[in-house]
Amino acid sequence: MTNTPLPPSSEKLTHLVVEALEDLKAVNISVINVCNISSVADAMIVASGTSNRHVKSLADNVKEKVKATGMQPLGVEGQETGEWILVDLGDVIVHVMQPATREFYDLERLWTARPNDQEDTKS
Repeated sequence: MTNTPLPPSSEKLTHLVVEALEDLKAVNISVINVCNISSVADAMIVASGTSNRHVKSLADNVKEKVKATGMQPLGVEGQETGEWILVDLGDVIVHVMQPATREFYDLERLWTARPNDQEDTKS
């Protein structure tokens, strides 16, 4: 599978989100290019926070930094619990999770698995 480079607008937005997460010490930030496998978004960013409060603060900082550029998030889910917050920025989708939730759902493996990889696990 060839990995198409992110469009410039998505690349810029991805960089902004990663900076916002790094500002508040997000753990294990992962950027996944999904251009070739999804028409919904160009990139997914997954990061961990150390507690409910940290997860909420990370998501809030992403929203604030994006709004400062004149953009509005399309949607935000999960703010009530702070276990997993999804910030939909259109071409970039941000998942901020607590470590146990991140490990359970393993989005990085889900979004980077190639079709042939799944055949290997059926044996």
